[in-house]
Amino acid sequence: MTTYAALLRGINVGGKKKLPMAELRGLMDGLGHDGVRTHLQSGQAVFTSGHGDEESLAAELADAIEKHFGFSVDVIVRDHAYLEAVAAACPFPAAELEAKQLHVTYFSAPVDAARFAEIDREAYLPEEFRLGERELYLYTPDGLGRSKLAEHLAKPRINKGVIATTRNWNTVVKLVELTAE
Repeated sequence: MTTYAALLRGINVGGKKKLPMAELRGLMDGLGHDGVRTHLQSGQAVFTSGHGDEESLAAELADAIEKHFGFSVDVIVRDHAYLEAVAAACPFPAAELEAKQLHVTYFSAPVDAARFAEIDREAYLPEEFRLGERELYLYTPDGLGRSKLAEHLAKPRINKGVIATTRNWNTVVKLVELTAE
């Protein structure tokens, strides 16, 4: 059995795509997953499963959500080892920053630096980002809601062909803890 986190994109935001966590847990139990727990209302679920891989589990959950709730939701599933490695590889001094200043964007597939080549990084300073293989670390000193860099990184041409979902540092750390149990 492997422990995973499911990251759901764009639910329970601004009154749209309402997805009660109790119903999500029940839905995931019905898919045969064990130990299903949710974290916050913004779309994180932790579970164990003995079948499938990250991609097939994400597709299965996205399909079940659409059938049950009547709307589509992008889903990324990652295992504990990956989540732990992402937290450990943070290129910014996480312990010195407030959680609202540091974020990780998880991608559904590897992304290369060429996708971000047109961004004038100096124009956004002191905001910064660093690219991993399937993740992007984002430092926003004034928070994500005020970040011009985050706004630019969210543009469809930047994320074309991949699912991207962002979590603040508190959630990044919590998902490592929850998937370790």
